[in-house]
Amino acid sequence: MRRPAFYSRSPRTPPPAADQAADQAGGLASSEAGATAVAAASRQPPISRISPIPSVSKTGWQPGRKSFALLFVLSAALVTGAALWAPRPGAKALTQKDIDAAVLRTLQTNTLPSPAAKAADIIRPSVVRVVSYGEEKHTPEARTQKRGRNVAKGKPPEAPNDGGPSDEVERGVGTGVVIVDKGVILTNLHVVAGSDKIKVTFYDGLEAVATITGVQPENDLAVLQAQKIPDDLIPATMRSTADLRPGDQVAAVGFPFGIGPSVSAGVVSGLKRSFRSPEGKQELGNLIQFDAAANPGNSGGPLINMDGEVLGIVTAILNPTQQRTFIGIGFAVPIENAASAAGSPPF
Repeated sequence: MRRPAFYSRSPRTPPPAADQAADQAGGLASSEAGATAVAAASRQPPISRISPIPSVSKTGWQPGRKSFALLFVLSAALVTGAALWAPRPGAKALTQKDIDAAVLRTLQTNTLPSPAAKAADIIRPSVVRVVSYGEEKHTPEARTQKRGRNVAKGKPPEAPNDGGPSDEVERGVGTGVVIVDKGVILTNLHVVAGSDKIKVTFYDGLEAVATITGVQPENDLAVLQAQKIPDDLIPATMRSTADLRPGDQVAAVGFPFGIGPSVSAGVVSGLKRSFRSPEGKQELGNLIQFDAAANPGNSGGPLINMDGEVLGIVTAILNPTQQRTFIGIGFAVPIENAASAAGSPPF
């Protein structure tokens, strides 16, 4: 069966006739030979202008080395992609139990309260408010002055009085710390010096009169004995300052300006410092310098470490101006000196 002819749509000129080609090639051919050539040419299929179809071997495609390399690369890429895009188990949905566990881990990592708060909780039951009082005498001169003040303020003048003590006047507020459960209290001498009466208020609110049983002027210390104490009074624990170093964390607990008990935290700034009172009447030595905020009213209160142990008694603040406010420099008497004022070593 003959293969159908393929015809090109090319506008090129058709090939010359077979007899013309024969004449050009042969020159003087005979008519019979020409006829034979024409007949042979008529049996041949026309020439196709379409590109021939590439032959394929009987055994199929025969790849070379480059083809093998390309096939290897493609296979590796397919395997890698399949591993990356393979279906994975979905993420587990968070439950309330998971959230609670995460919050608990966070709280355990970021522990609260702070070290200063823990220390303050330990020492607070041993801190007392100390108030010193003076008695206002009802002398004729004092009555005259008071009548004048009352009239100036628009108040009626007081009735005459025969004299003698009558009113208690608050002279100063400070802080103290219980060192013996029988009601022995350490404070500063300048808090209670010259007072006619001393009252202390314990942590549970109990108020009691106290008396001075010992003084140590060189360290500005006084020892008080409360006449009435709570049933569960807790004395403070004292700690030697032998291993104290600048940079150690400390806290001051007291009643600044009568407010408290208040807590302020800082560090030890220096050791073996000296301080002269603003009046120049007294010089203190071997002091602990600290930067925890302290103000009038903190005097006599404890300076503690982060374990709530007493390192010293807050005594003074340094301010080059006439203002008695804190600017970052406070001083405390080491507890070794304070304990000796009470008549017994603390360690």
